[in-house]
Amino acid sequence: MTPRDLALWNAAKPWLDVRSNDVHTLIAWRLAGTLLTLRPGADEAVVLPAIILHDTGWKQMPQEKLALAVGPNAQFPELQRDHELAGVEIGRDILGTLALGLDDAAILAIIDGHDTTKAARSAEDAIVKDADKLWRFTPHGVATIGGWFQTPAPETLAMLEDFVLPSFLTPEARIMAQGFLAEGWASAERDERMMG
Repeated sequence: MTPRDLALWNAAKPWLDVRSNDVHTLIAWRLAGTLLTLRPGADEAVVLPAIILHDTGWKQMPQEKLALAVGPNAQFPELQRDHELAGVEIGRDILGTLALGLDDAAILAIIDGHDTTKAARSAEDAIVKDADKLWRFTPHGVATIGGWFQTPAPETLAMLEDFVLPSFLTPEARIMAQGFLAEGWASAERDERMMG
């Protein structure tokens, strides 16, 4: 990480110790960096800070409701919006304290709606949304989501393929997700053969 992103990470880290958001954020940060190389018109000084700060708001949501706030059968879907609003406030405090000379308004605008708005409002917004979703397709994402919903890897992969894959905003992210799916399905088939 650059000194800028390391300072943001250190400030955000206390807010990321729920839902495996610390590891999620680091993986999403790397994925966003990759997408930036594939979509060179986007401003990395907006994308990378936004991805570091985007899920800080989950820390302020009721812990017992977190696993029930997401997914196809979410019981508390309002927490998706609530965590965005909380994340904007946390992000505003962090950006104000660090005074890094960033476009704070653009970063906060991405945090505000990163899960609940489906269309991209900018090239930077598209990359953050896609990097956030791409994490779900990584081995860590599949294992974490499977733990939330008590689903085995094949069921989790099928859910991602059916419900999340069509929602990517950039073709590059969709291709990356398909690569992660190929690896996930191969690993699941290997595990099934070893157990059977």
